[in-house]
Amino acid sequence: MEAAVRGVLADVLGLSAERVDGFDADTPLFGALPELDSMAVAGVLTELEDRLGILIEDDEVDGEMLETFGQLVAFAQSKAGA
Repeated sequence: MEAAVRGVLADVLGLSAERVDGFDADTPLFGALPELDSMAVAGVLTELEDRLGILIEDDEVDGEMLETFGQLVAFAQSKAGA
């Protein structure tokens, strides 16, 4: 799951593989990555839906799930396992 989330962040945000590979569970995302603005969030979530075959409802999206890499991975894991 981490690899899929890393791939989405790299592809959608245009981040280098080396940079994304350095992310750990505590790496801050929204508000810390200038590439991840409110418009990019929609692209990231749409790409996660496509790659993981999940559906993310609007009411599930909040700042907390995008706060760190670990929280985004945990969210994606919970959706894929649901």
